[in-house]
Amino acid sequence: MRNTVLSILAGAPAAVATDLARDLLALSLPAAASPSEGQVAAVAVERFTVQRGLAVLPVRGILTPNSAVLERWMGWTTYFGLIESLAELTERADVAAIALPIDSPGGLVIGCEGAAAAIAAAAKIKPVHAIASPMAASAAYWIGSQATTLSLTPGGVVGSIGVAVQASSVVGPDQSGEQRYPLTSTHARAKWPDPGTEEGRAELQRSLDASEAAFHAAVAAGRKIAPADLAAKLSVTDDPRDGGAVFTGKDAIARGLADAEESLSAFYARMAKAYGGAARPAASAAWRARAAAAAALARS
Repeated sequence: MRNTVLSILAGAPAAVATDLARDLLALSLPAAASPSEGQVAAVAVERFTVQRGLAVLPVRGILTPNSAVLERWMGWTTYFGLIESLAELTERADVAAIALPIDSPGGLVIGCEGAAAAIAAAAKIKPVHAIASPMAASAAYWIGSQATTLSLTPGGVVGSIGVAVQASSVVGPDQSGEQRYPLTSTHARAKWPDPGTEEGRAELQRSLDASEAAFHAAVAAGRKIAPADLAAKLSVTDDPRDGGAVFTGKDAIARGLADAEESLSAFYARMAKAYGGAARPAASAAWRARAAAAAALARS
């Protein structure tokens, strides 16, 4: 796990559909190295494009609060980048609407609530149209659910609404033969909750449930679902505790998690008709360079 993307999530509350994120989490973390060390040269971050009234702001990869390394080298979205971009786009006179093509299994919880709130605030000023192409799961769905409309491509998935954390407890010496004894000050027992104790598990559960409550509240508000009905709509059984799954097509629409199923080209054609934008924005040079960097790292 060390020096992989997965290490970023270690011990931190995350909203990630891990079954959909396995390949991304296994990637080695890029280093801010020179091209002579085998890395692709860093390129300027280009977070969005604007063409004929339509701003396209992609949401990609494992989402983090402000990882400049992942944003610059992998082309992945950060919550800070989303918030900063939305602040600019809502003020620009040449932007009539914002499109959010989403391809993300989620990411860290910290910072996600603020990014989702920024989407909701932007949607009150200008239309924000999101599309899961092919996935808007967990934290990415938290964000997408705040858009004016949310579509998904055929075979695309939305959902995985919930929060998880993986914690460890000291049970024996480590590989160096040393036993760790984590201690906290008298009034800071919640600083390092020990999942090996009943009290530690209770604290971890309290934190997870608090994050889930914020997640549910945002989805309910964004998707216009009664908060009392949301857990049942997300469950795969009659028990509201059996949520956290992803849903496709008509099932997602029937549950109120999406508005329509359409191809990406049809989505952009609809945006062009409504707002006068181009049929489909071409990938920028900056994005192509970042994609090449990510591909090179994946092969290494």
